[in-house]
Amino acid sequence: MRDKNGKGIGISILDKKVLKNHKRYLERKKLYRDFGINTDRERDFVLEKTGPIFGDILEVGTGKGYFTLVLAQQGRRFTSVDISAEEQAKARLNLKYFKLENLVDFRIENAERLSFANNSFDTIFSINTVHHFTNPFKVMDELLRVVSPEGKIILSDFSREGLRILDKVHSSEGRIHKTSEFDLKQMEAYLKRKDLDVEKHPGRFQEMLIAYKPLLQ
Repeated sequence: MRDKNGKGIGISILDKKVLKNHKRYLERKKLYRDFGINTDRERDFVLEKTGPIFGDILEVGTGKGYFTLVLAQQGRRFTSVDISAEEQAKARLNLKYFKLENLVDFRIENAERLSFANNSFDTIFSINTVHHFTNPFKVMDELLRVVSPEGKIILSDFSREGLRILDKVHSSEGRIHKTSEFDLKQMEAYLKRKDLDVEKHPGRFQEMLIAYKPLLQ
């Protein structure tokens, strides 16, 4: 890179990290496409089925920030939590590339013990997380505690076919994709036992639940 006088301009260490992280982001998207999953289309599916997004927003499970980026690209300000500082650091870099990092309040938190007050959020997203949770029912209890009476909780995770492809993606990278024994079917049953209204939205690679607290008559 050169300035207007033709002299070289150095790239900072941070900028190098941002560019390297973005390259990895693009490579991962291509890898999923090569195995048959269009990740942009899957995230559009989540947004389409979610309906109106309103009020204070919480994302539980930042990960590498792929869904975080989708929300930020809509100009939304929200809070995103993850237990892994390493993963969330990648999410920060991901948003920094697009100059959107200031829209997100990133926090390192255990979803089983969130620091937020009761009824703090109106829209809660947890995307592709359930198959990672060790104690998903504790997480659900926390989400129920922090969601507002008029709010909603959006859970989305890979379908059986989606997980099969995810295993192939990880295997191609020389890794093993570890999953827990829990899935959305168990989450649906648990939420219904908690007297929530639950919508189901099945897709080929992605499945969704939207849970609401019943309106008082």
